[in-house]
Amino acid sequence: MTDLSNLKNELNPEQYDAVTTTDGAILIIAGAGSGKTRVITFRIAHMLNKGIPQSQILALTFTNKAAREMEERIKELTGKKLPMLTISTFHAFGVRILRQEIAALGWRENFSIYDETDRNSLIKETGRELRYSQEAMDIYKIGILFSDIKTGRKTWNHETSMYKELYEGYQEGLKLFNAVDFDDLITLPIRIFKEHPDILEKYKSRYKYIMVDEFQDTSHQQYELMHLLSDKNVAVVGDDDQSIYSWRGADYENIVNFEKDFPNVREIRLEQNYRSTGTILAAANGVIKHNTNRKEKELWSGNGDGKPIEIFMPQNETDEADFVIESIRGIALTEKRKYSDFCVLMRANTQSRALEEALLSENIPYTMSGGTSFFQRKEIKDIISYLRIVANHDDDVNLLRVINTPRRGIGRVTIEKLNNIAKMNSCSLWDAIQSILSIPEDAQADLFGETESTSDFSDSQIESLSAFRDLIEKGKSILGGRGFSKKARSFIDEIRYNDYLIEENQKSEKAARFKMMNIESLMQSMERYESNPDNDDPSLYTYLNRITLLSRDDMDDEDTSGKVNLMTIHASKGLEFPVVFIVGAEEGLIPHGRAVDEGGDKAVEEERRLFYVAITRARDKLLISSCRERRHLQTVVESKPSRFLDEIPTNLVEYHEPKKELSRDEMADILAAMKKKFSKPIVPGF
Repeated sequence: MTDLSNLKNELNPEQYDAVTTTDGAILIIAGAGSGKTRVITFRIAHMLNKGIPQSQILALTFTNKAAREMEERIKELTGKKLPMLTISTFHAFGVRILRQEIAALGWRENFSIYDETDRNSLIKETGRELRYSQEAMDIYKIGILFSDIKTGRKTWNHETSMYKELYEGYQEGLKLFNAVDFDDLITLPIRIFKEHPDILEKYKSRYKYIMVDEFQDTSHQQYELMHLLSDKNVAVVGDDDQSIYSWRGADYENIVNFEKDFPNVREIRLEQNYRSTGTILAAANGVIKHNTNRKEKELWSGNGDGKPIEIFMPQNETDEADFVIESIRGIALTEKRKYSDFCVLMRANTQSRALEEALLSENIPYTMSGGTSFFQRKEIKDIISYLRIVANHDDDVNLLRVINTPRRGIGRVTIEKLNNIAKMNSCSLWDAIQSILSIPEDAQADLFGETESTSDFSDSQIESLSAFRDLIEKGKSILGGRGFSKKARSFIDEIRYNDYLIEENQKSEKAARFKMMNIESLMQSMERYESNPDNDDPSLYTYLNRITLLSRDDMDDEDTSGKVNLMTIHASKGLEFPVVFIVGAEEGLIPHGRAVDEGGDKAVEEERRLFYVAITRARDKLLISSCRERRHLQTVVESKPSRFLDEIPTNLVEYHEPKKELSRDEMADILAAMKKKFSKPIVPGF
């Protein structure tokens, strides 16, 4: 617990202003490494110390990790449990609203949240029903289009209108299956607030003080949600120079919108950096000042100038990887650093291959951010799908995933018949199965018409459907009371999923064992969640929604201490490391060629902000490489140094020439010099 009575001893003057100004609209421009999280946590602790009820405070951020850290630090500062304080991601807050209010829009409370895989499955299934051609069904592009339409980033035009019917069918499917997608977690609460002013008033009367972290990353919808909830006491914290997510809807111009929508806004700038050396900050300032549409700020540090920024020009990506390996080994030895002190940043994941091969060959442990998520592994998806169906029988996407996994004789023909019945009666597949199994055959013609009845299903199909229904019904015991993790274990035994893994992986016992271990990890995750005393509702429903909301970095529990960090610049946002490498500082990579081609000058400014973020991840030492050539597909292409390198003031930089192959004469001279140096004269008598 911290003594909050004398904050001036804990904070610099600008931080103190930001923490103690609690009323009205406040815009806090927080430069990289300026103690932003410290300001937010101290501000909330100060508000609680002033007597503001914890239930009236809402703090919104972007990752579960950030929300957890913020909550833990506030509890440490205040020494209180704070069960009524709301610190949440935007999407988790959206779920909280929908859990209470979604019935106003016609959904049931136990809705499912579809991730990208589930969304794509529903789009594909809807496309089949509407008889879209295989050539027209680029699921990835259609998914992006639907997200852009739903969030207002795009409107229908002559190029996209062919997918309008598919979009409407997809939306109908979501509601039919009592499901929402990730975008709905923001758009549906907005719709509820607009269509039901009484519900909006209920939330406004509760949350009197609102804070938004990483404000430059908010989308139009997130901004609108915040604006609907807040009348006057709202503080937003962000840095327009670190806005790097326009591709997912972020708009740093929300800072401008905030100043328009909240008159008399007070602006406070945090420019003292506590992370990096003066040289690194001067380089970052030198680069970012070339952007035109930004709030002027000049980061400064009390950490001393530090070492110059080193720029290397290796011949190709293989030499680049060798340079990284040699540098890590050398710095680790001379400066007594752990491998986890090093981070290698790249613009694109495709750059990692040469680096990973080099690290593996030299037995240097590393971790690569952005691999396959634990919850996206097939065996985990299968078990989660079963649990989702138990929680929500009408979830067709997840039902289709496992209705024949493990194989139980319910093949494509049976599923097609079920689909026809579901479509004819505007019901879910589960209801279709129930109807087939429970309605007498002579009454089925009235319900199904003449085309489909139980007479069209073989005895073995009826038996298989009945066994599947009984299995899911048996699983309903997981929903009631405590101990859902233990019941889930028994349910998995009923499914005989481990037998299925052994059968599917007959050629690799090791693969089957690995998948079983993953399922065991899932069970342990449930047990930890259920036994956490901070969970006021440790049920299967809340667990399933929690894992849908988790971001990939939150799900990676692997111990990364003692490992070199490899990651994209986007993934590094909010992190810091003593030694940072930026590899591939070349035209076409950073700035990225496709981004520049599609977005012009605006894209160049975002790419520059990305480079600025990369620079400011470094605490003590920054090394940058720019290859002279790089393999692209099957050819080797000449590379040019990134334009951003020229924007770093030259007095801060130390250039290193690439190693060049020695001529025979040069080698002979070196050999002669070595012989002369190490040859000893013969002394008589010895």
